Amino acid sequence: MTVVAIETPHGQANAHLQLADRPRAAVVLGHGAGGGVTARDLVTAAEAALDERISVALVEQPYRVAGRRSPAPAHHLDAAWTAVVEELRTNVFDGLPAVTGGRSSGARVACRTAAATGAAAVLCLAFPLEPPRRSGARPSRLDELEAVTVPVLVVQGVRDPFGMPPAGKTRTVVQVNGDHSLRSDLAALGAAVRGWLAETV
Repeated sequence: MTVVAIETPHGQANAHLQLADRPRAAVVLGHGAGGGVTARDLVTAAEAALDERISVALVEQPYRVAGRRSPAPAHHLDAAWTAVVEELRTNVFDGLPAVTGGRSSGARVACRTAAATGAAAVLCLAFPLEPPRRSGARPSRLDELEAVTVPVLVVQGVRDPFGMPPAGKTRTVVQVNGDHSLRSDLAALGAAVRGWLAETV
């Protein structure tokens, strides 16, 4: 694995690269709000992509590189992500089709920026559809998924407290055993990602 530092409008991001031999596409994945690029579901998705001759970049947002736990505002995350994907597509992945995505917060960022980054498809691990609350209204983030016009895969734990996104015309939802961490059945997660990538890119 090679780590490449990339300057963004909101500080340095790090891209952890795993390059396939004779790659046919690339996958760029972001981490969750409080986690990092070593999350088991991200690692499993990366392994599935490499199995399909797809190069991988696991991206650390600038706030994490700077040592902060609390995530930056959404527009900062989106701007930094867009800058990273543009740099990777131009100077690392040589214009290969790029699937963007991530887990939880990273999936939301990828959805919001899919058009701006020219994503060929979007991979969402544990998309946080509705914030868990004990009482009161639960605002939905379904509009972020609905706004994506390219193919989308959502891999969601059946016991995820953030809810279960619905399938759509170009959106596939695969339910696996487990909760928001997606740690309970990594084999099923890997199989879902591998099969979807084989059909999509």
